[in-house]
Amino acid sequence: MDSPVEHTGLDPYTYTSGRWLRCDELERESRLIRIDFDALCRRIIELCPGASSIASYEKKEGGFNRVFIFHTDNAKCIVARLPFALAGPSRLTTNSEVATIKYLQAKTSIPIPKILDWSDDASTAIGSEYIIMEHAPGIPLHQKWPTMDVSDQIRCIEAIYQNLKEIVDLKFPAYGSLYFTDTPYITASKLSLNQEFCIGPHCGAIYWDSNVGQPRYYHKVNPNQGRWPELAAYCDGLIDTGISRIPPAGAVPKRPRYHGSIQTHHELLEYGRAVIKKMAKDPRIQNAARPVMFHPDLHKRNIFVSEDDPTIITAIIDWQSSSIEPAFWYADEVPDFAQSIPDPSCEDQIEPKSEACAKAYDICTQFLVPKLSEPRLMEEAFFRPFRYCYRTWEDGAVAFREELIQTSRRWKELGLAESCPFPLPSPDEYAVHRKDYKLFEAAHQLKHSLSSLLNTASDGWVPPEHWEATESAHKEIFRGMLQEVLGNEHPDDDEPIRDETDLREIWPFDLKE
Repeated sequence: MDSPVEHTGLDPYTYTSGRWLRCDELERESRLIRIDFDALCRRIIELCPGASSIASYEKKEGGFNRVFIFHTDNAKCIVARLPFALAGPSRLTTNSEVATIKYLQAKTSIPIPKILDWSDDASTAIGSEYIIMEHAPGIPLHQKWPTMDVSDQIRCIEAIYQNLKEIVDLKFPAYGSLYFTDTPYITASKLSLNQEFCIGPHCGAIYWDSNVGQPRYYHKVNPNQGRWPELAAYCDGLIDTGISRIPPAGAVPKRPRYHGSIQTHHELLEYGRAVIKKMAKDPRIQNAARPVMFHPDLHKRNIFVSEDDPTIITAIIDWQSSSIEPAFWYADEVPDFAQSIPDPSCEDQIEPKSEACAKAYDICTQFLVPKLSEPRLMEEAFFRPFRYCYRTWEDGAVAFREELIQTSRRWKELGLAESCPFPLPSPDEYAVHRKDYKLFEAAHQLKHSLSSLLNTASDGWVPPEHWEATESAHKEIFRGMLQEVLGNEHPDDDEPIRDETDLREIWPFDLKE
């Protein structure tokens, strides 16, 4: 059979949009998709009555999906999205995204492109799960934003939140992800919303074995991916996820010394379970934990606007991994169009347009989506233990211990009932903890500084055209920092990085000798 598309030299199978300074081979391998590209093209043509061939196509790649934009010979524009393995659990991720979109299209007027076809079964002729949609009308907001005047930017923010008000106003009886009720392979308990939709297990990657270079174990705890009918059960899900990441004895890879032993992680997480479950009984936290669905990755690239009037929202795309969370889960996420940025022409001041947009965002969230804005106005200490407990094996035990210490110290000040279940360390234990925590802070500061100096993402992602220069600069920076450390013959007692071993121990990217 003749190919329905003339191959243009674009590689449909391998990841070509970037390289990583850490685990490069593993990162790229996890984004390989073995598909029958001609079969995908034939399906596109079948979905476009009157089309006989693909005139052209583009490939775009994000962190979790490969996207093809097809132009047919009868001027139709169709988008196919194929998830990488690390996007989340197979089948569930695609089923949940489609169910979420169709639920929102049934219950709200949020503009989301129409789904033409989808499959959560990778064993079809195409060889991958996929979602085929109409192309979003309009133009991505990130292309318009720099040339918009501030009054249009403010009106655009208001329009975004007028749309999102509809999703935040939806009421849900449990935490988890949306699916079609008749999905046969969901064996966990489902909670039907109506004949077509239900709440089932959470399909977010944190609950599954899908993160690059982060194996999961299940030797100490059964998987607990939800759905969860109330906040106490949700707390158990977070802690059980943290425990499921802890490896069996003898399988521990080399980690910085602040990381903590297997036993330490288990003890801290059980203390953490007692702390967050007791906190979860507080009426203020209960009120801030109402089950809410929201867009999982709200930024300018996922919002389309009218080319003629950028204050009109024409589409909001990419609902992958949408989930129903406690409202406070979304409280500290500020989208890129609402972030204050420093004024390049005036030190110590905020750039005026971004300052006005940040204020507009605060007002819009306060009046249009109060379920999300109310937790933002609360003391952050109420929520921090929830946000970090499942990450102890990734972050190191010292980070979560610091959260528990601070929570315990402020327990009465926060007005929490009874006493904190976490006992404060003795002065000697605290001195050891502070030393470890200083090294942890130094590691985070180093990662942030390196990402800034090398102009990379925090995970070390680099566009291919900058790869060689960035790799060279990375080696140069390490050599320079090493010289600085070795040149400091009499470091202060509280200096966390004292020699080459310390520096290598916390260096965030791969050092190729």
